[in-house]
Amino acid sequence: MGKLRPRLVTPLLATVMVLGLSACGGGTDAGASPDAARPAEKIKLTVALFSDFHFAPLYEEFKKTHPNVEIVERRAQFNDHHTNLTTQLATGSGAADVIAVEAGYIATFTPLADKFHDLGQYGLTKRQGDYLDWKWRQGLSPDGGKLLGLGTDVGGLAMCYRTDLFEKAGLPTGRDEVSALWPTWEAYMEAGKKFTAAKVAGAKWFDGPGENFRAMVDQAPVGFYDEQNTLVAGTNPDVRKAWDLSVAMIQAGQSAELAAFSPPWNTGLTKGSFATIICPSWKTGSIKDAAPATSGKWDVAAVPGGGGGNQGGTHLMAPKQGKHPKEAAELIDLLTSKDTQLKLFTEAGALPSIPALYDDPAITSYVNPFFSDAPTGKIFTDAAKALKPQHVGPKAGDVLTAFGNGLQRIEQGKQAPQDAWQQVLKDLDRIK
Repeated sequence: MGKLRPRLVTPLLATVMVLGLSACGGGTDAGASPDAARPAEKIKLTVALFSDFHFAPLYEEFKKTHPNVEIVERRAQFNDHHTNLTTQLATGSGAADVIAVEAGYIATFTPLADKFHDLGQYGLTKRQGDYLDWKWRQGLSPDGGKLLGLGTDVGGLAMCYRTDLFEKAGLPTGRDEVSALWPTWEAYMEAGKKFTAAKVAGAKWFDGPGENFRAMVDQAPVGFYDEQNTLVAGTNPDVRKAWDLSVAMIQAGQSAELAAFSPPWNTGLTKGSFATIICPSWKTGSIKDAAPATSGKWDVAAVPGGGGGNQGGTHLMAPKQGKHPKEAAELIDLLTSKDTQLKLFTEAGALPSIPALYDDPAITSYVNPFFSDAPTGKIFTDAAKALKPQHVGPKAGDVLTAFGNGLQRIEQGKQAPQDAWQQVLKDLDRIK
């Protein structure tokens, strides 16, 4: 599950980056950790997530081979989840045995290699051949010497839309026709003008500008950072283009002004407050979970701008505060296995990070009844195959938050666009 959202709240604390790093413990063979549980010892593993990853049945499966293990899952809101991890690493207490880290934050935590167990010491380097190469490398320490996280999913992009609202606006409803409406983001905005002019009661064109902004940035060759981890967000013309177009959409009255994944956003999904929503694969599960009553009212079309781009995707990591790294590593192995990723695609919309599954008939032939029987298996695997991974810099999550806050200030009438842009630049100076 990958859920980097332009959170419109305080940026992630940066204190952890200046902590002195403790010396790394020596390596051991799989199963030989001195912290491994004795056979009859009752132990508890905590798993910290930022949403429902649909792991509950897998915990029961794990306990069949680990009857001495109790698993306790705890969840926090997305931004709080990553901020909490920052604080827990800084204070040396409170971190879970297994923790989810979303794609925008993975480069924040992998430099802190001594704060996490090396999963390679527990035999999980055997999984390298399973993974998309770029996804595997995201989970390594900066020197490539330690395996700190195993990927769950990736987020090839599409656009979900409400067929009932499109029909009311006089727009086509078939997914191929809808895809043809927006070969570019500029065309997407023009289609939005037609929707707005139709004055569909209670409905705007999209939920909020932050998600579209991020999708546009994600499609660029370079995003917020260059390959040398230099923050280029303020000077990258593709970022400025995405900003300007997002501002134009706001000024055209196309935004429902709903922050993604907030309670009002959930309500808006059910009420039909917006007609389109940028839709990486995992978000199909989020929409289904948040608005089950809207089943059959959605469909899935191509994303504007050429079909590429990745939004989100998660790794599971094991902080060193956990006292049972062998069992934590074994649980991570199960939660990221081929069988698990296959199952979670159909249950939760999480697109596997294991490319061999992209040709599995169980995925390629899958149609999603919630989304009007859209062939989401083909749509999202095609998107994943077209994906050109973009380098993610060390504080990409905080950078995105700064831009999201700027767009919100414009949306709320608190700042003029140019003032908001200048404020974002000042915020970036504090982040880097």
